[in-house]
Amino acid sequence: MNQHAIQNLTLFDLLARSWRRPSAIADLRFSTDDSIVAFTCMDGTVAIATVADQEPPESRIRVSGDLGQTTIRPREKLPAPLIATAALGDGDIPLASYLRSSFLVGTAAGEAVHLTADGSVMETLVKIDGPIVAIDHSRQPAMTAVSNGQDVFLSRGHGDAVRLRHGAAPSTDALAFSPGGRRLAYGLEDGLSIWIVEGDATLISDISFSARPVSIRWSGDGTWLACGLETGGFALVSVTDGRADIVEGFPSPVRTVCWSLPENALFTSGAFRIAGWSMTAPPLHGDASGALETGRAGLVPVETVAAHPEKKLIAAGYTNGRITIAQIGARDELLVRPLGGEIAALAWSGDGRHLAVGSVDGTAAIVTFPAQMFK
Repeated sequence: MNQHAIQNLTLFDLLARSWRRPSAIADLRFSTDDSIVAFTCMDGTVAIATVADQEPPESRIRVSGDLGQTTIRPREKLPAPLIATAALGDGDIPLASYLRSSFLVGTAAGEAVHLTADGSVMETLVKIDGPIVAIDHSRQPAMTAVSNGQDVFLSRGHGDAVRLRHGAAPSTDALAFSPGGRRLAYGLEDGLSIWIVEGDATLISDISFSARPVSIRWSGDGTWLACGLETGGFALVSVTDGRADIVEGFPSPVRTVCWSLPENALFTSGAFRIAGWSMTAPPLHGDASGALETGRAGLVPVETVAAHPEKKLIAAGYTNGRITIAQIGARDELLVRPLGGEIAALAWSGDGRHLAVGSVDGTAAIVTFPAQMFK
């Protein structure tokens, strides 16, 4: 490779292991122990990648003796191929981390199956009527929640699934356990239902929104819920006192929301920059005093966001394939990739060393950062 070509390489070219799937990436998850990443694809398959890097960036960094300049050489080997399953459903299939290095996958046959690191489909934990369109698993109480798009079911261990709701309002494809698994929230056609699920499942409240939730994320302490809405921005709910409001004014749908534990802050997609608020002044009822101007404003909307688990950093993916990492509350950005396929999903590993990326053009990638990059 000539010197000019090396200079034109992006950070993504130097740090990422990248694969191309035959259909769009829809979602992704790290395993509980961060050893593997599973990418779900729009053709109903799941592709699994090993997180351990055979050419870690530290092994490719060189510091010149005369000038002290740090450079990193490109990778010399192709990454190990992905392990891909057969089609388990029609289109995107729901996925949850399970045990230490496995996943639960919801299938078109109404089964929540155990998917191992080698791509094998093992035992069925839950069986319901109709295809499973949403799934979550809470490790501590060993509970699994699934939805067929009309009802939500709860299963403990390998026990029978119990229907949680018999009302007329259909559930959607969004549900999530709180940290620790004490509560479960799931979407309604135009709202949110919150249950206590330890012991006998008990409804806490149904909250009305102006649109259907497409994503549900609990804060790290389980006191707040943020929901990206199909239209009209996102909803914010205080579980402790029932306060709720919808934050509007986004130029694009809010597909993803995330919480920064180090900063006690909420971030969303849907704007022309990373949108964020400190939870010391939640964005309820028009209060903008907690707004955190993060990253640089542009002409392309943010499609997905992911908060670093340990540092005050946010990764953002854009509709034009751009990937940046910004310091919370500052304009400083690290450009990881300037262009590419639209970013569908981003997630950090638990130690913050790896950023998994999924794109609409079928690109699945793991970006591994040198330990000294984020000080």
